[in-house]
Amino acid sequence: MLTNRMFDEMNRLFDAAVADTFTAPAVAYPPMNLWEDDDQFYAEAEMPGLKRDDIQITVTQGDQLTISGERKPDTADGCVWHRQECGHGRFSRTVTLPAIVDVDMIEASYDAGVLTLTLPKSEKAKPRRIAVKGATEYPAVTANAE
Repeated sequence: MLTNRMFDEMNRLFDAAVADTFTAPAVAYPPMNLWEDDDQFYAEAEMPGLKRDDIQITVTQGDQLTISGERKPDTADGCVWHRQECGHGRFSRTVTLPAIVDVDMIEASYDAGVLTLTLPKSEKAKPRRIAVKGATEYPAVTANAE
């Protein structure tokens, strides 16, 4: 997990370093918000104009969230385009979550162009309180004198 995040950051830094100064930097699509509470991660991705069936969500290795799909272009017979700024085509975005999630409990909804995901943390990923014992709570250690 840590290794994946390090590679993601290295790629981001190198991509920015070699970007052509006359070309606008590529924007990750779809734009996402990701946050957490004690039990779950939450993600929102803005994808206006897509149909629910055009979106695929996968989680691999327990912490690799991928949102992919296709935005189909509007095609009207006999039209002449004067400006076409809205992108179309296939897209895929993968983010590394800070901890492993319970894949069987993930919930997804899509409303008004916003995909909302609730990703429950795996029980293994949740913090646990460890009781600290005093020296008097351990059995006495005796050496065998032979």
